[in-house]
Order: sequence, then C-alpha cells, then structure tokens
Amino acid sequence: MLVEIAAARIIAGENSDHGIAKVFELWKQSGEPEDVRFFFYLNILRQHIDAFRKKLNFPLDGLPLVISGMACSTLGMIDLPYKEVPFSTDGSDLVTKLVAASEDFRHDIIFISGAKTGNDAMRGEETLLVGCFPNEQEQVFIFPGTHSKHVTVKNGNVVDIKTYMTGEFFELLSAKSILSASIEKTAGLNNEKNKKALESGVKEGLHSNLLNSSFKVRTNYLFHKLSRQENYHYLSGLLIGSEIKEIAGHDSDITLVSNSHLRSHYEVAFNVVMNKTRSVKTQNADEAIVAGQLKILSRLLS
Repeated sequence: MLVEIAAARIIAGENSDHGIAKVFELWKQSGEPEDVRFFFYLNILRQHIDAFRKKLNFPLDGLPLVISGMACSTLGMIDLPYKEVPFSTDGSDLVTKLVAASEDFRHDIIFISGAKTGNDAMRGEETLLVGCFPNEQEQVFIFPGTHSKHVTVKNGNVVDIKTYMTGEFFELLSAKSILSASIEKTAGLNNEKNKKALESGVKEGLHSNLLNSSFKVRTNYLFHKLSRQENYHYLSGLLIGSEIKEIAGHDSDITLVSNSHLRSHYEVAFNVVMNKTRSVKTQNADEAIVAGQLKILSRLLS
C-alpha cells in the first residue's frame, strides 16, 4: 500500500500471490545459500515495487518501506526475535530493525517483529493492535484468519495471546477430508438459509466436542437436513463457535479486527453467543495496519 503519512490515508494498493510461504518455497527451490536469502526476497520486492510504480506512473524512490508480519520470521527475509509479553499497546517497545537504503534498493526498510508468550506467538497482529489505539481497560482483540488470534489487553499492555487454527482447520476439513463431498463453497450470508446454517453451527460449536460434531457436516447432507452450500456455512459456524466459546461468558469488551468476509461470519456468531445483550466493536484491518505502522515509524524517525 502507498500511504500519505500526514493524513494516514491509503493512496493506492496492490495485491500479490507472492506471500511468505510461496516466496520461501521459491527460495528453497533456487538452491541458493542461506546468506543470500535476504537478497532473494529483496529482488522479488523490487520487481513488485517497479510494477507498482509503472501502474501508478508515480516515482517511489526514497520512500520508506515498512514491513510487519511473517517477513520477520524464520520463513521470511530476516529472522527477528519476538517481543515477550507484556508489551505496550503503543508499540514503543516492539522489536524493530532498520535496513538503510542502498544503490541497489532505494528504500529504507523498517521491519517490525512479532510478540510471544511462553507458549504462543503472533506476527503482524501486534502492529494491527497498535493501530487500534486500545484504551486502558481490560479488553480482548480478535483477529480472524488462518490462525485466529485472541489478544488480551490490560492497563495499556498486551498480557496474553491465544491462537486458534480456525481458518486452517476449515480449509483442511472442507477441502481435504471426507467432509469435502458434503460441502460446496458459496457466497456470503445474504441467503437466509446460509445464515441460519451458520447460526446452527455456532450453537453446536459452543456446546459440543468438535471431533464429534464435525461429522454432522456429513450427516447433514446424507440425511437431507442441509444442502452442500448451507453445510459450507454450518462448518464455518461450527469452528467459529468452538473458537469463541472460551470468551463467551467474559465481561471484557471485545473488538473484532477484520475486513474480509470473515467479519460478517464472526458478527453473526457473536450475536448468537451474546443474544444481543452486548455488542462487539469492529475495526477495519487495513486502516489498523496503516495506523499501526505509521505510529511505529514516526517513533523511529523522531
């Protein structure tokens, strides 16, 4: 994303399928030694920046590049240590590294590392959290995704991280298990039957053993209770319900940080869990990542 710093405004953005896992695999296939891995990744970055510049017809040389997430991991460009919790929600004590611009790459690179507890970790969500500007009260931030993160904040500090493999389990069960024959990917929740299937899955996930209840996806279809499209949402609800049941009875405020179709799924799930007695706040993830990176960048450059 190209961002106007003064206004914290996204000017333009570009998506790519060159995620960390894919680039890491390309690097392994290249056979190049470990000591040139950084430059292998840098070359791919350069290609995308050049394509972005041509698309925008706008000079980009000299602009800083801020990178957070898995680029700072053992799979990424540079392996930075995690920050141990607790850490400040203003990002002032996160681990960062500056790689100065050169003739070959005309951008300063600011890497922002992740955070960990004794048995859990996150990379990227810490920067999103900084961009949410949490207050001092105890609250939980939920970052849905392949590995959904629940981050507990108290007195201006992150004090706990819990990871739920909700998205990855959904992919495995829906595409690579016996349940795949009972599921068909479909659009969002505009269809009332899909929404009801999601709600049914959430209710089941809140109170059941997932190893048992997941087989109901198959019997739903075998016994003509749900269509394959409805089952897609039932399984989603089942996994989300299983994920959020631990915090269902908590009094802490909850903020959902997302900008994908998952946001609507989680909103429906929390309506079921809380029976409309409490509301869940929402935050756009794109806006949060920009705000978080800018906040950390301004501190480093001040």
